[in-house]
This record gives sequence, structure tokens and C-alpha cells, in this order.
Amino acid sequence: MKKTLIWLILICWWLSKATTVSAAAWWDFQSIDTMKYSRDPSRQFLSDPAELKRVSDQQVKLIAETGATHVAIATPYDEEFLPVLKTWVQMARKYNLKVWFRGNWSGWEGWFEYSGISREEHLAKTAAFIKGHPELFVDGDMFSPCPECENGGPGDPRMNGDAQGYRQFLIDQNRVATTAFKQLGKNVKVNLFSMNGDVAELIMDAPTTKQLGGIVTVDHYVKTPTQMADDVQDYARRSQGQVVLGEFGAPIPDIHGAMTPDEQARWLDETLSKLIDVPELVGLNYWVNVGGSTQLWSDAGEPTPAVAILKKYFQPSAIENQVVDSLGQPIVAAKIRGLHKTTHSNSEGQFSLPYLSSEGDVVISAVGYQSRSLPLSELIVNHDPIQLTSSKPLTVWQRVQAWWRSLFAK
Repeated sequence: MKKTLIWLILICWWLSKATTVSAAAWWDFQSIDTMKYSRDPSRQFLSDPAELKRVSDQQVKLIAETGATHVAIATPYDEEFLPVLKTWVQMARKYNLKVWFRGNWSGWEGWFEYSGISREEHLAKTAAFIKGHPELFVDGDMFSPCPECENGGPGDPRMNGDAQGYRQFLIDQNRVATTAFKQLGKNVKVNLFSMNGDVAELIMDAPTTKQLGGIVTVDHYVKTPTQMADDVQDYARRSQGQVVLGEFGAPIPDIHGAMTPDEQARWLDETLSKLIDVPELVGLNYWVNVGGSTQLWSDAGEPTPAVAILKKYFQPSAIENQVVDSLGQPIVAAKIRGLHKTTHSNSEGQFSLPYLSSEGDVVISAVGYQSRSLPLSELIVNHDPIQLTSSKPLTVWQRVQAWWRSLFAK
């Protein structure tokens, strides 16, 4: 009896895993940055841990409520600031968020009066930090050893003529961090090397991008939503890779001028509505949650209208259904193409497709089957499995199965 119960539990677990449909999302990950509080007052928080806990709890809770998958934490990696970093990470876990570690060594840019460090020291310190603090990391986290590296160390490759040295440093960082996490047995993404857009144009050629896992990460602030979408496509074309927006937001006074809260929300809505049509964009990080001109919340936690816009895109409406053949068997890897996004069915023929409005059609196709085009508005209310017809005549056995199935249906 005990063995039977164990087998039933295992079978139920396997079925639940096999039939799970990933939540619909426009991007692989969506993050909000906390730099103004997770980095800038780090030394102050060391002398007031109660205030650190209060602030980090409040801010991370609000970020989690938007539907973000990650919270970006910019606390320096120096041992002095480890208590601050651990508190922010603790809050991320409390609210079921993954962490995008976007700190650096204080000596790289001279933060907090730290002495400068070389590239070689940076690499050695990073490897030691990762291996020395496995408790900080979980699978699904992201780790950037040196965001906007051009702002410190030997300097900006646009100015010092050391583009090749900069490329090699990124490649070395990727190797060192990848090796360290592999030794820990942690699945942490490390190839998100944020840089200014002009630096990306210089550095991220196709060979370099390929060596960094096919990702270009750009911290990018532009005036118009159209320019943002066009620039992302241009970075993808130049690098022959995919793009992550390491930072974006509005208003930046020198770029956007003054904006009312409603104007900020409209800018963000239009920008995100254009970015969902850029398949090369795989992730983004809004800068910043609190404390800057682009902030989403006041210090007291009061939301701006832009928060509702982020929630609309971070937690989109979606249709969930199944693609089957004429016998009711699931069709694996069927292609489901909506107005803004394309997805594929899983091992059980199931899929989830986000949408902004009920307009337009959804096209369902699979190798060996006739395609179908159905109104999205119909799929929103009708949850019957979507049946595709084979492009080849049924075999005798398939016809017998269909007949048998029809008997039970009656």
C-alpha cells in the first residue's frame, strides 16, 4: 500500500510538471532597479540596520506587486557592504523575486573613497566573491560583475582607444563568473554587461557578442518611444544578437525635459507598446523605483500613474489553450502567432499567449498540419482545444481511432 501511494504521488508530480504552462510574458525577464537606495546610502544603512530592513522591505514588496520577475540590486560587492547586500537579497527572497546583481567593486569607480583597482584585481575579486558567498545566489538570478565598466578602471574605450582591451575584459569577466557559478552548481546568468549605447556600438561587434552568449545589454535613455524601439533593433542588427535594456526610463530632464506624472505614464505606455513588437528584446530593467526623476513611487511608497502602466505589461492578459489533432492528441511545438508575439505549445500541446487588446487574429500552425486563423476575441471566451487537421490523409488505424473516439463522444 505504501509503495502504491508513493508511485501515485510520483505520477501526479510528473503530470503536473509535464502540463505546466509558463505564465504569459512579453519578455524573458522584467526587472526594476533600486540603485538610489540599494547603493547610494549603503554606508548609512550599516549604522541603522532597522531602517535598512524597513526601506528594503517596503520597496521590494512594491516591486513584486508589479509582476516583475527580478529586482535589480546595486549594492557594492566589497565586504564592508555585505550586510546591506544580504538584507536586500533577503527581501527579494521574501517576496519571491530573483535578483539581478548590478553592483561593482567600489574601487572600480572610486565609490566611498575606495582606492582604484586594476582589471586583473577586479577579475580575481569577483571570482572570490562568488565562491565565497554561495548563500546569496539561487537559480534564475543574474549577476553583472561590472555594469557600465567604461565609467571606471582604465576608462572609456571611446576615449582611450582600447576597444580590444575592453572587449577582452568583458570576455574574461564572463569566463570567470561562469566558472565560479558552475563550481557552486548555481544556474545564474552572467553575460549581462550593461554599457552606454555609444559604447555598445563600438564594442559589441558580432564576434564579441557571440562570445558573450549572444546578448547585448544597453543602458539607454532616449527622447521618443519610436527612437527606443528603432535603437533596440539597430543594436540587434549590428551585434547579430539579442538585446537587453539594462536601464531605461523617463523623464531624464536633459533628454525629455519636465514631465507631469501623467505624461511620464503616457511615455512609458507608448514605449512598451512599441517594444513588445521588437522580438530581439528579451529583457528590461526600469530605472529607477524611488529617488530619481524617473521614479515610480514616492519615498513614502505612493505610486505614480506609471506603476499601473508597468503592471499592464508585466502582468498581461493572456489566452491559455491547447492545440490538438483530429484524435484529440496534443500537438507539440505548434506555432501560435498573435498580433504582437509568437509562442509555441509545450509537450502537452498547451500554450499561453499575451495580448493587449481583443483585436486581430491568431494563427496556429504546425509541421504536417493545415494552419488555422482564429479571431482573438473568440479565443478569449472559447476555451475548447484548438484542433488542427493533418495535411495528409488519415491512415486506417487513425480512422479507427477517430471512430472509437466519436463513440465515446456520443
